[in-house]
Amino acid sequence: MRLRTSALSVLAALTPYVLADVEVTTPAAGGQIPVGTLNIEWQDSGVAPALSALTSYTIQLVVGGNEATSQTPLITCANAALFSAGSSASCVVPAGVAGPTVNGFFLQFTSVASEGGTVINYSNRFTITGMTGTTGAAQAQAVTALGGATAGPPTQNNVNNGQAAGGGAAAGGAEFTVPYNLQTGLTKYAPMQPVPPTKMTVNNYTPLYPTSAYTVATTWMPLPSIATTLTASQTMSAAAQSNPNPDMAKYLARWKD
Repeated sequence: MRLRTSALSVLAALTPYVLADVEVTTPAAGGQIPVGTLNIEWQDSGVAPALSALTSYTIQLVVGGNEATSQTPLITCANAALFSAGSSASCVVPAGVAGPTVNGFFLQFTSVASEGGTVINYSNRFTITGMTGTTGAAQAQAVTALGGATAGPPTQNNVNNGQAAGGGAAAGGAEFTVPYNLQTGLTKYAPMQPVPPTKMTVNNYTPLYPTSAYTVATTWMPLPSIATTLTASQTMSAAAQSNPNPDMAKYLARWKD
């Protein structure tokens, strides 16, 4: 009896860590999607937590490898949308947000659980044809290293595990990719500031992340519930320019004497 009780206790403790919940069915693995409207569909994966245990979700289109340090979110396809509204979404992908990276694109599906915490699912990889922008070197190299594989990154399950999206670091730094407004806990995580390119390649600009709602205080506010915010460390590097601004060099030379 004692052994059976212990086994049940262990099983109950591990239940929140079971991976799955959202299974993205469209786009399909290795699919060729033309630039423009991106249609997204999903279903219950059949493994806990069920879709009925999730309340809202955010979907981001990402390019890069399977590690968070080699990924770049491109656009937000849905922000704090409700699961009760259905199992499909769509968004418009601008041609200039990335280059034509074969099997370099996937969807990051961040869901909020009714019991607390979040779970991050990823779609399989696919190609978006007609892209005219530039994919970062680190992201492109990470995709090439996968050798044509179409499986997306592994699920990050932080449902009711005492650390949620803002309570502890998940493997691979995935906590830095959870939209700020969906994080819970005493610690919040902010992504690394992208390294600017050497030249502009797009004419129409869209934010990487949705704007945050705010309320103007008219009375004394309660004590803050967030202890600190951690920002991802710099993981990119750029070659130093020998003389990036010759006009400035001439100007500074006047003050040498």
